[in-house]
Amino acid sequence: MSPVRFLEVPLLLSLVSRNGGRVSFLYLNKSIMGIVIGIDVGISTTKIVGIKNGKVSAPIRITAADPITSLYGAFGKYLHDNDINLNDVEKVMLTGVGAAYIDQPIYGLPTAKSLEFIADGLGARFESKLDHTIVVSMGTGTSFVKCDGDEMKHIGGIGVGGGTLAGLARIMLNTSDIIQVANMAKQGNVRNIDLTIGDISAQPLPGLPMDTTASNFARAQSDAKKEDIAAGIIKMVLQSIGSAAWLASLGSDIRDFVLIGNLSLLPQCKEVFPALEKLYDIRFHIPKYSQYCTAIGAALDYTINGQQQTRQE
Repeated sequence: MSPVRFLEVPLLLSLVSRNGGRVSFLYLNKSIMGIVIGIDVGISTTKIVGIKNGKVSAPIRITAADPITSLYGAFGKYLHDNDINLNDVEKVMLTGVGAAYIDQPIYGLPTAKSLEFIADGLGARFESKLDHTIVVSMGTGTSFVKCDGDEMKHIGGIGVGGGTLAGLARIMLNTSDIIQVANMAKQGNVRNIDLTIGDISAQPLPGLPMDTTASNFARAQSDAKKEDIAAGIIKMVLQSIGSAAWLASLGSDIRDFVLIGNLSLLPQCKEVFPALEKLYDIRFHIPKYSQYCTAIGAALDYTINGQQQTRQE
């Protein structure tokens, strides 16, 4: 096995004034004696990264039938692949909905939990290098975290996300495999599914180009091709998320949005979000490790506090 390789990055450190859901933080450097493991525990998928002395390891992802199996599978694989001993680990930081199922130290190691929206904000801000943005965490549903200067605040969310995509695909396409749906969508024509402004108006409406979606699925017929349906489902979910993110920014001067979570990997993001950028005059950013930002943020949450008492949720 090859020794663990770390990418050099500046540590994001701080803190920690939490008031009304806000977190203040600043940039510092801190030397952590051992490796800090950040784990984003989903219901069936777990993502894991390691941080030591300002260096972030290449993350991994494991899928299993339940959060406990997924967590321990990811942790064991990570240690094995990177030739890390248990005594090299200083802290294990858990976050995500599946973390609620974990009530004991992982393999006897010091273990704590990070609030998911804090982990979202820290990881996304760290990866994107943006400090005035709304983080759009596209999980089973979608949450929004406002990062404004040195403050972060969870500002809400919507019930549309990966779970919506999988559920609709299960009903309409007899599969919940999002990769399969994305591949089907590449062969589909969403114009056979959606109604555009050009379909209902002889000329553009104020602020609405002719190719703007007027109604998702309004053109769909009972004999629509599965490929067209797949294209329609994905476009509807991504458009809903992007439009909701823009609406969440109203009343502020934020024009940048950081997309994180598994849905950010969909190839259709490269089509849907640029169109929304033109429509709303905003910018969407997808960091390199977009699907791992929450795990990165969980690990950073400990480096922020150093050896101080961490939260036990």
